[in-house]
Amino acid sequence: LNFVWNTNSSTDSLSFFCFFTRERARPSSRGSNYIFDLLNSEINNSMAAVSSYARAFPSFECRSEPDFSGSLPHPKAGVRFSGKYNSGSNRSQVYGLSSLIFRFPPNFVRQLSIKARRNCSNIGVAQVVAASWSNNQAGPEFTPAANAVDSSASAAVTSIGITAGDEEVAVVENADCNDQNVQIKGSTGVKYASFLNSDGSVAIHAGERLGRGIVTDAITTPVVNTSAYFFNKTSDLIDFKEKRRASFEYGRYGNPTTVVLEEKISALEGAESTLIVASGMCASTVMFLALVPAGGHIVTTTDCYRKTRVFIETILPKMGITATVIDPADMGTLELTLNQKKVDLFFTESPTNPFLRCVDIELVSKLCREKGALVCIDGTFATPLNQKALALGADLVVHSATKFLGGHNDVLAGCISGPEKLVSVIRNLHHILGGALNPNAAYLIIRGMKTLHLRVQQQNSTALRMAEILEAHPKVKHVYYPGLPSHPEYHLAKKQMTGFGGVVSFEVDGDLLTTAKFVDALRIPYIAPSFGGCESIVDQPAIMSYWDLSQSDRAKYGILDNLVRFSFGVEDFDDVKADVLQALDSI
Repeated sequence: LNFVWNTNSSTDSLSFFCFFTRERARPSSRGSNYIFDLLNSEINNSMAAVSSYARAFPSFECRSEPDFSGSLPHPKAGVRFSGKYNSGSNRSQVYGLSSLIFRFPPNFVRQLSIKARRNCSNIGVAQVVAASWSNNQAGPEFTPAANAVDSSASAAVTSIGITAGDEEVAVVENADCNDQNVQIKGSTGVKYASFLNSDGSVAIHAGERLGRGIVTDAITTPVVNTSAYFFNKTSDLIDFKEKRRASFEYGRYGNPTTVVLEEKISALEGAESTLIVASGMCASTVMFLALVPAGGHIVTTTDCYRKTRVFIETILPKMGITATVIDPADMGTLELTLNQKKVDLFFTESPTNPFLRCVDIELVSKLCREKGALVCIDGTFATPLNQKALALGADLVVHSATKFLGGHNDVLAGCISGPEKLVSVIRNLHHILGGALNPNAAYLIIRGMKTLHLRVQQQNSTALRMAEILEAHPKVKHVYYPGLPSHPEYHLAKKQMTGFGGVVSFEVDGDLLTTAKFVDALRIPYIAPSFGGCESIVDQPAIMSYWDLSQSDRAKYGILDNLVRFSFGVEDFDDVKADVLQALDSI
């Protein structure tokens, strides 16, 4: 017997499916009908347990599917059976329990008795699995009356002792607190239950304790390694094609593990939907291709990740898409461009890479909305903990989840969050282009996000303190960090950010070789091209990212030979401080 919890959004109830796993009988000394007889015994035991629930809960229903050809009544359980089996014995038919559906009140998670689970495992053809139910699955027919039924049933469970045979059935109390996912009507995104008041708690539990589609009672989210999903029968496939049944169908179209990650990020961003993809660049490029039509126009900023700039300058023009590039603070040029051209999209990072410039997201969103242009903010340097781009008015926010979200320098991923109507357009193109995230990588990010708030707090603190120290050091010419009063967008950063991030850029008082000597003298950070992980990372952009350009061409982008980008990890502040100071002393 397989016992599987399943949610039914159309009726706002929890359905319990019990079905027989057909297995060819093996000849044995006990006779060819041994398996049949043993299963009959187990079915009767299980039906006894179910009848106990029916007596305790008036809203309990039991029904069977009506489309069983050749079905025969079971003499004891009163259940419909179907299936033929040729064993070479005088009995040519075997009865198989066929898709009984047991309906319980909503918001209940139950477990069968220890005895039933043990007996099922003895015959080697069963699993007992429990899954969560969340109210955000409810359809429009979800009513206060259903809440009343749920409340009365919840009260009953604390006062009624339910037994199956000689053993008590375990019932999870307060199941609604355990796995409820609350959708606030009228909000732009998902608002979780009030007992989670901080982003740190949401980063740990969203998509998991508050409602997880994967069928398990494990604390950690399982990794579902599969390339495709099967259908039990052709009618199920047709139901899926006609949108009466949910399935991913194929691995490129989705995975239960990645869905958990998407829901976790949506909760942090306050978004209706999130798409997780194979890298940050994959997120940005598929967004451009999905939302900007051929011959369209975009606006972006001077300071940005180089590969994004390359895509805008060399790939988009092949589709007739042009771009206006403005200074992050130049709202006048933005208004002029919006008035003179049909702008489809404004895209920028905030803070930007590598100079950590900040864009007035609220003002940009207002100006673009008036002209029908979308706004997408790359919030990788900020993280959803330091900045809520969607709440500030942006239509979409993208992240390289490789960085702070993953946080351990061990995974590549990207994500796009926003309203379902926009994310679904991007998702449809993503299904064509590919770039799907491996579920093992999704698990690493889920695990990494559980410490996101702890890491970001430490990185915010270390970066700010080190920026202040560097700015006062005689061997440092200039420091770029939005948490410093000297930063051009300091007041804006204080307004729209709760923390200033873990990356500091600065210019050493010296040339290319002097700066390289400083970098090489550092003992703690790795020389590498990424940021946002537990380990500190340092790089010299003139060499790491722009070495193929001449010095004069690099200078056009503001990349001087003495520029250093330092991503502070979660090491002890005093250790990092001592290391940076000794490296400066060496030049």
